[in-house]
Amino acid sequence: MDDQDLQNYRNNFKTSYLMAEFDRLGKEKANNQVLVESDPDMAEMAKEEIKSLESQQVELLKRIEEILAEDKAKPEEIRSLALEIRAGAGGEESSIFARDLAEMYRLYCASQGWSFLVTDESLSEMGGYKEALFEISGKGAYDDLRYETGVHRVQRIPATEKQGRVHTSTASVAILPLREQADIKIDPNDLEISFTRSGGAGGQNVNKVETAVRILHKPTGVVVKSTSERSQQRNRDKALAVLAAKLVADREEKEMNAMSAERKSQIGTGDRSEKIRTYNILQDRVTDHRIKESWHGIERIMKGQIGTMIETIKEKINQGDLVEEGEDQLEVDS
Repeated sequence: MDDQDLQNYRNNFKTSYLMAEFDRLGKEKANNQVLVESDPDMAEMAKEEIKSLESQQVELLKRIEEILAEDKAKPEEIRSLALEIRAGAGGEESSIFARDLAEMYRLYCASQGWSFLVTDESLSEMGGYKEALFEISGKGAYDDLRYETGVHRVQRIPATEKQGRVHTSTASVAILPLREQADIKIDPNDLEISFTRSGGAGGQNVNKVETAVRILHKPTGVVVKSTSERSQQRNRDKALAVLAAKLVADREEKEMNAMSAERKSQIGTGDRSEKIRTYNILQDRVTDHRIKESWHGIERIMKGQIGTMIETIKEKINQGDLVEEGEDQLEVDS
């Protein structure tokens, strides 16, 4: 046990109280050692006391190691996540749909008491989202939203459609858990970091200083931006956290694909290219293709009332009650 380990134990709030007792015993050992060296009459008694104190310290260290082992064995509760939404096929209508999805999730988060913060957004000409990044925090948020990753599809008559034709548009959703310490190492030399002035709302102070951060991970080409914070450092920290989450998600997806090509085993990875859900406005129906389940009341759903849908999806996916590959999943097109 080296000095650095002991200092780490002192700094850990779960073990600091035990280390306080460990250090107190250490002071008593030092006092008894003085007696051993300075008072021959007390030397034997002091030596016995030192042995007892050392034994107590050993027991404390065992208890500390048990606490840390138990803590490590417990699955980490993820309380924050990044929600990334990108417009897909369908031009301007897909950007509008991307914004509709973001609003649906925002309202659901509000109903659950979770925070929902805009980290970065790129708007289309009509105010839709070309792409947007949000940070969601709250107990149970990741557990509820983890299976939302994938391609979402909408079938409706756009407001801009003069001939009443139904359009099909898509938007992709990615749910990225933000862990306190992502299980991945990023070489600073692999990063290209640039700073610009934040645009949009926020006042003159935001726009005068180069607080917006853009990070390019050169080996993979992944780009992350954060513009929401007023300080450059906070935007940098947010962007790095999202970058780490993206790299971990990509790694896990590749590992899962390498282990098995079976569709069932890939559902839980949240493959971003997989079409998971269709929102059919004319038929007032939302269908999740993974479990072949539909819900009516689409206006209510788009206003964030998705709790029942989320619980059903979680339950069936966790039970493995999934549609086999090759089954017709496009019946909602009718």
